[in-house]
Amino acid sequence: MCASDYYKGCIFHRNIKGFIVQTGDPTGTGKNGQSIWKKRFKDEFHDSLRHNARGIMSMANNGPDSNGSQFFITYSKQTMLDMKYSIFGK
Repeated sequence: MCASDYYKGCIFHRNIKGFIVQTGDPTGTGKNGQSIWKKRFKDEFHDSLRHNARGIMSMANNGPDSNGSQFFITYSKQTMLDMKYSIFGK
């Protein structure tokens, strides 16, 4: 999706001091966005991947298996997010 400029011009529509910053909605409202497959996709968790540091990148979702294009970056360790949000980078 990055190669197709999908995220070009996306703003960080959610910023919670000390917690996370979120983007990935082309409308900038935080209510939209779709995956490359044009439908929501399942969560992917691994025991070795944890929200244990600043800068962890994870998919934002509306509940289990509802990933689209939105994602967030942690400002600090946020272990309460473990096994709820799919981590894909740091």
